[in-house]
Amino acid sequence: MQRFLFNLFQNRNGAVSQLQYELGKVLCDVHAYDGVVLAGYTSGDVCLWDTRTSNLAESFLKTSHAAEDSGLNPHVSFVRISKSLAVAAYDNGTIDVWSLLVGREPIHHYQHNQKIQALALCPETAAIATASSFQIRVETPDDKGCWRTSGNFQTPKLVNFLHLTHDSAGSPVTVAAAEEMVYLLKQDVPEKVLHSTYGHPVTCLDVSAHQAAFGVKSYGWVTHNGNKIHVYNLQTGQCLTTLGNSTGDFSCINLKDSPPHLLVTGNRDRRVRVYDLRCSRSLCSFYAHHLGVSAVQMDDWKVVSGGEEGLTCTWDQRMGTKLWEMHARHPVRYIWFNSQSLITANIPDEKHPRGASIMDDDLTAHRRYEV
Repeated sequence: MQRFLFNLFQNRNGAVSQLQYELGKVLCDVHAYDGVVLAGYTSGDVCLWDTRTSNLAESFLKTSHAAEDSGLNPHVSFVRISKSLAVAAYDNGTIDVWSLLVGREPIHHYQHNQKIQALALCPETAAIATASSFQIRVETPDDKGCWRTSGNFQTPKLVNFLHLTHDSAGSPVTVAAAEEMVYLLKQDVPEKVLHSTYGHPVTCLDVSAHQAAFGVKSYGWVTHNGNKIHVYNLQTGQCLTTLGNSTGDFSCINLKDSPPHLLVTGNRDRRVRVYDLRCSRSLCSFYAHHLGVSAVQMDDWKVVSGGEEGLTCTWDQRMGTKLWEMHARHPVRYIWFNSQSLITANIPDEKHPRGASIMDDDLTAHRRYEV
């Protein structure tokens, strides 16, 4: 069976399905968990698809602003989904939380006074983190299911990247990058600076259960600390290894979905690289996307990458060859796959692009590819 699935993915044998929403509503963000896709739009709508079903079952989640009937719904800024929760953050600073087990009404709603810069949802436990202005707020339910603010943190600079995991006791652990600073934040524990190098801002961040990996940008003539990937242990706070020596800045990284001891990165120098953390070197490098790499994921034999030019490529990392590619108009901002399906999201930078009108010829917002 595994060999059969390998051949299907290798040869791109299978059906292609488009998860298309109402025409004129532009895609803002996408996230997936185990084949369930959550998408947010400029209309303020939030849509859920279960791609594991043969009919691609679709449902619309009721939002807190839908009852206001003002006619000017806020755009969706970010969406995240886990096994049991779905979360959407809007450009007016509001956050809706839904249970995937109970109905379509929000089970929790809260508000920031300013625009939300980042959203994180813990994959394993019920914990949400949002960053707005110089504040990071963590929300969790108590034993009775009532949501409360379990953590409030302040950063001296605006947060660029935000991730949530948990410690051995199940308590949320927040990893945040604000310019050149990377913070490790826990409730009732003094904040810890994992990394800081003045003038070298963080360009990408990913977190697994026990590690954090992030790219650091070079700046000016001081390049000895730039264009690197740093990997830290979240328990000890120690740097485990430093990877890379590229001419461009790292634009994306995937640690949590990679096989043990491996991670995959995308770079502004147009290359996709796979690194072995045990020997601190690149195992393979593909010249992939002429406008830069925007999304990556790997398993034990293949790498899937997305580019700013809208190209999605599948690579055989052992042979060092491209298996196949597909193209859409907008940048590939999200990739998720398992042994049976591949989900990609092409999200426009311009929220009123050609294709948003019913009169346009290309109405693709995002696609699902199944093998």
